[in-house]
Amino acid sequence: MWHPPSDIVLISDPRVAAIPVRDNGEALADTRGRLRVDDRLADAEGAYAHLRAGLLARLERAERHLPAGYHLLIVEGYRPVATQRRYFEGYRDQLRAASPALTEQEAHVAASRYVSPVEVAPHTAGAAVDLTLCDPEGAEYDMGTQVNDNPEDSDGACYTAAPHISADARAHRKLLAAALEPVGLVNYPTEWWHWSYGDRYWALATGASAACYGPVTM
Repeated sequence: MWHPPSDIVLISDPRVAAIPVRDNGEALADTRGRLRVDDRLADAEGAYAHLRAGLLARLERAERHLPAGYHLLIVEGYRPVATQRRYFEGYRDQLRAASPALTEQEAHVAASRYVSPVEVAPHTAGAAVDLTLCDPEGAEYDMGTQVNDNPEDSDGACYTAAPHISADARAHRKLLAAALEPVGLVNYPTEWWHWSYGDRYWALATGASAACYGPVTM
């Protein structure tokens, strides 16, 4: 099993759950028609294409500051709680099947490298977005792995600072960060594609006293 560097704070860390949530009541907004949206994870209700309105506005600002020939490509945003639970429990059970010696708690923490536990999941708050970079025709740039490649299958190359990726992939990850960080988003360092704003992990990373987005329903 691929283990994260010791300086990475996982989303299962108790410090994340300890952050209070003071939801500002902002609505979910549809990204379709405002940014480029991929449909590989599309659901019947269109949940995947929704984000909190403030996060979407920040992504639109980031898009305008990308160099010519580069665009954000949204892969997944909001997830209902049931979807998040299915993702997390499925991956956790996969890890336990591959490594039967893992305790329940160890499997919980290990799964959080790749999928957030439901109780702190930023996707269920409409506060997280999985995205990549594409050209004007929609072709994705080399980012070192595909979006949603897990640590085992990618040999850890999904980690944002992974050392064993190509120079082009590293440059593209830096370009993505250079667009998203100035508008206030933070990256989950085990997944180069996962960025968030207003959730508990964001609050911990930025020193905010509380999250401004909590679990929400469409």
